[in-house]
Amino acid sequence: MLNYLSTSYASKKILVVPLDWGLGHATRDIPLIYELLNAGCEVVIAAEGKHAALLQQEFPQLTILPLPGYRIQYAQKGWFFGIKIIQQIPKILRSIKYEQQWLKETVKTHGIQAVISDNRFGLYHPDIPCVFISHQLLIKTPFGGVTERILQRLNYKYIRRYNACWVPDYADDNNLSGILAHPAQLPPHTTYIGCLSRFKRKDGVTQLYDLLVLISGPEPQRSNLEKLILEQVKELPLKVLIVSGQPGTPKREQIAPNVLQVNHLNAQELNEAMLASGMVLSRSGYTTLMDLVKLDKKAILVPTPGQSEQVYLGEYLMEKGYFYSLPQERFDLRSALEAAASFSFRSFQHEQDMEQYKDVIHKFLMN
Repeated sequence: MLNYLSTSYASKKILVVPLDWGLGHATRDIPLIYELLNAGCEVVIAAEGKHAALLQQEFPQLTILPLPGYRIQYAQKGWFFGIKIIQQIPKILRSIKYEQQWLKETVKTHGIQAVISDNRFGLYHPDIPCVFISHQLLIKTPFGGVTERILQRLNYKYIRRYNACWVPDYADDNNLSGILAHPAQLPPHTTYIGCLSRFKRKDGVTQLYDLLVLISGPEPQRSNLEKLILEQVKELPLKVLIVSGQPGTPKREQIAPNVLQVNHLNAQELNEAMLASGMVLSRSGYTTLMDLVKLDKKAILVPTPGQSEQVYLGEYLMEKGYFYSLPQERFDLRSALEAAASFSFRSFQHEQDMEQYKDVIHKFLMN
């Protein structure tokens, strides 16, 4: 790993804040935090709940400030997802206003010198450099057209208040996010930072599991998928590891002779489990997708019902041949595994380095 220690920024104090939408924003910030620490920076994290628990487990030496998330509530039925989110826009705007006041006080009391905000809109400051991270420059909705254009204008209104916008993807046609991060018009100061994954590839790993199931995302859909899996997996003659995506609540249970269920694995444990699995089943959350391509793993994707971004990514990446995707309402584990067995998977290969984000951080710190 490169060591960027420099007297010009070795003591810089940087605040990192992930969005509280699933665990993906917190996990994709892990490699950024490691690189900031490698550069000699002092890192402070702001989060709450399971996001704080996950990051505290990964970085026990770091200060984690309590900051309420947007605390979005999600619909039980997928087709109400978009309506439920739109109904909560006033609540989100109040949270953004609170973030602004909170940041002003935190910069003063903790001596923060820069901010990296992963998709949280109110963490910009006039006196210090602030970065906004997002792979959703175009926000997909179930209603399409006009609604998406309105949300994009609102999105850009906030992004323009930051000094930089970092997109975890590649700028060319060989990319993972499609139209989400490649709209016709980009915000100013946009930089594509490449694939952002905390995991490391390793060759020659012995296969321990036929299937690794990663259950994640917001409730109640996280539990809905977990219930489906648990009802069906015991009937299959496979060695399976299920990770339930619930950090902070330790649990390890052998639910069938060949099926082990755990609530959470830290980054190294999950990295090893993914490498040791023949097939992965997961949501089509963007951070998970970056992890999968970094490790070159075959996967079955089950987008969160009603979450237009995940539905789009599942369809887009299946069309490209990278993953097999199917909707939760048609989910049958045996059939999905049979279909995936005959699917012609392609590896995502990119001529650019999958660790190019390190150079972007280095340039940011030098300013």
